[in-house]
Amino acid sequence: MTGIYTANVSWREIAKLALRSEADAILAAIERLDECLNAAVELLLDLPSNKIIVTGVGKSGHIAAKLAATLCSTGTKAVLLHPVDALHGDLGIYSPGDPTILISKSGTTSELVRLVPILHSFQSPLIGILGNTDSVLASQMNIVIDASVSSEADPYNLVPTSSTTLSLALGDALAMTLMYAKHFTPSDFARFHPSGQLGRNLLLHVKDVMHTSTQIAWVDKDMPLREVIILMTQHPLGAACVVNERYELVGLITDGDVRRALVQHEDIRQLFAGQVMTSNPICVTAEASLKDALELMENRQRQVSVLPVVADTSSSCVGLIRIHDIYANS
Repeated sequence: MTGIYTANVSWREIAKLALRSEADAILAAIERLDECLNAAVELLLDLPSNKIIVTGVGKSGHIAAKLAATLCSTGTKAVLLHPVDALHGDLGIYSPGDPTILISKSGTTSELVRLVPILHSFQSPLIGILGNTDSVLASQMNIVIDASVSSEADPYNLVPTSSTTLSLALGDALAMTLMYAKHFTPSDFARFHPSGQLGRNLLLHVKDVMHTSTQIAWVDKDMPLREVIILMTQHPLGAACVVNERYELVGLITDGDVRRALVQHEDIRQLFAGQVMTSNPICVTAEASLKDALELMENRQRQVSVLPVVADTSSSCVGLIRIHDIYANS
């Protein structure tokens, strides 16, 4: 952005300029990413220490907090430390050799500059995510990751925007590389997120929340549609499972299928389940995770809100799961 406010410019155009400025900062950083990132990863993987300390001041402090949280949630122990608190007793958190990641746009943040000599005495390897690679802080780091930007996203190049976005992105890149190097799995992620929707989706399986037995409207393909609708009303799950005598899934009738039948036919008394059902519907197995079920429902051109559940070893229908069941009690 320029430092001049222009008349008759739309708010959307201003927003686009801000987003473009931040996107350009990340794209430029991609092109200049060098061996320093590799060196930082190797340092953090090889150290025998138990944790990483992350620090910064102001907006950079907020980015530091996010990086520490991301590291923790992806298998790398990390602690946020405010540099002022560090100088007033919180240095007790350090064990010898604990590495420190320092985040600063200017590279001259006074609180960090005062902290660095003390960190050296703690034998803490220092990694700087710095917006100025020629700064005082840069000269005292073991490794410097270049977080410089040509300008901020505001009209006067004042507000930490592009710089904080880039620091955030570089921190994420570091965390994701460590995650990959440690072979961190979805199961590991679930262990660290036992509560909330993420944890629920990874820890629970379809069999844990699906509807079964008398909760479901079971119909055969020769059942009159009127009777199907009555059963679906008595078992209001949004769908009826069409099965044969061995309870093998033949099709699925959803509320939407019923509405479409009513639109297309003035008299539904002559219709049967097999005429309105969806043959070979999308299914999910009972052992699948809720995450897998949710992806089957949502990651498609035409989303669905209910899935028949089949046994892992056969096409026998054993239940029904709705998107509401996945999000319940999260």
